[in-house]
Amino acid sequence: MIIKEYRVVLPMTVPEYQVGQLWSVAEASKQETGGGEGIEVLKNEPFTGQPLFDGQYAAGQYTHKIYHLQSKVPAIIRKIAPKGSLAIHEEAWNAYPYCKTVLTNPDYMKDNFFVKVETIHLPDRGTTENAHNLNREQLKMREVVNINIANDHEFLHAADVKPETSPSHFTSTKTGRGPLTGNWKETTEPVMCAYKLVTVHFKWLGLQNIIEKFTHTQYPRLFSKFHREVFCWIDHWHGLTMQDIRAIEDQAKIELEEQRKNGAVRGMTG
Repeated sequence: MIIKEYRVVLPMTVPEYQVGQLWSVAEASKQETGGGEGIEVLKNEPFTGQPLFDGQYAAGQYTHKIYHLQSKVPAIIRKIAPKGSLAIHEEAWNAYPYCKTVLTNPDYMKDNFFVKVETIHLPDRGTTENAHNLNREQLKMREVVNINIANDHEFLHAADVKPETSPSHFTSTKTGRGPLTGNWKETTEPVMCAYKLVTVHFKWLGLQNIIEKFTHTQYPRLFSKFHREVFCWIDHWHGLTMQDIRAIEDQAKIELEEQRKNGAVRGMTG
């Protein structure tokens, strides 16, 4: 089992990010869906009575999605896994500012595979040493990875870097924020940090270490690309209400189903 904590500093407030993140998830999902692959939304509904983060949060929004990922998993897994067995289930409990997401593969790997992503959003510059209240043993296992969304090269593939979603070149018309240059993480206002604790478990003799390490190579790229988009799309989502967001999510569900059935394969591949 490998545990890493990814810290993503962003030039916005914690309440702003709640709207921006949800709007961007709906938008990014469309970019990853088509040709029989992509994201199928099964549930998106309020939840209560689910204690999270040592009981500090117990209500929010629950989502259950299936990721149909044939072309997006490692080739070694595609070779050994039966056809149709690569669907990944994502369950998420969004009790903002805390969120918990669990990825599983119940059709094939069952209890031998999971990825857990726990996120706490705080109004700081990524300086909270133990944002997830880890115990001493967990802290020994944890590796901290800092992600600078203005860096075009550190974790991204060449195809991920586009002028319209490069924070080092973008200036928001609505807010005047950006471009993000120099030591922006130390000077920008407003500011917040998403502390994303990722635990990867893959129990398969001979492949465990390879797959756990591979999975963690994907998350810096995913988190960097997504949060660059969240900021550079700020003029689309800034000022929207949560009621607006739920309506957008309902529409996105319809569009995703249509794209998955009839569109071409799209989005990030390995």
